[in-house]
Amino acid sequence: MTKLPLPRTPWVLRMTWQDLCFLHWRVDPEAITRTLPRGIEVDTREGRAWLGAVPFRMSGVAPRFAPEVPGLSAFPELNLRTYVTVDGVPGVWFYSLDAAQPLAVRLARRFFHLPYFDARMWVDREGQVTRYASLRTHRGEPPARFAAAYRPVGPALTPAPDSLEAWLTDRLALYSADSRGRVFRGRIDHVAWPLRRAEAVIAENTLADGLGIPLEGEPHLLHAEHLEVRAWWLERVR
Repeated sequence: MTKLPLPRTPWVLRMTWQDLCFLHWRVDPEAITRTLPRGIEVDTREGRAWLGAVPFRMSGVAPRFAPEVPGLSAFPELNLRTYVTVDGVPGVWFYSLDAAQPLAVRLARRFFHLPYFDARMWVDREGQVTRYASLRTHRGEPPARFAAAYRPVGPALTPAPDSLEAWLTDRLALYSADSRGRVFRGRIDHVAWPLRRAEAVIAENTLADGLGIPLEGEPHLLHAEHLEVRAWWLERVR
């Protein structure tokens, strides 16, 4: 896979991701391929694709040189994602991004062509345990539910570059497509993920029901406490 250098243009958005849990399931690559736009190829590891549910909290969200805005710069977010390549460059493809901030939902849909949806969300942390619940409420979209409790366990990880943990998380690009089928790449940058193993109890998860891809068995789990991220404007690639 090809890794691109950082863009020469200035980054435009900063944010912090907190109390994040990666919940990943192995899935059939052909099932993923059927869901992707033309020009985007499913990325596989040892012949399998991966589908991930990622609950976390956003904070410190603001444009470059702008202050944070109370009520807008911090909110829960939950995404359903898989891993893809375009012209050999690895990245993330999002099937959904549920968020509890209506203005953020509309801005992301308009300017980043991402499938953000309105949702009612509840997050609580007690000690190391994060309890997380989400119900999609976006007009015209079927409801999707997620409820889980998770926590980090064990020491900090330093994944080898060829490890599954690095493959699942070391993705500094996202891909999206507009209503005309044009494909865009968005770049991000951050330090190495502060990863630990995780434990989770999943009470409900219907995020992938609309894809017709069952999430079966115990997921692969990772946790990250805190990560500061910078993002650039989209560039068209197809």
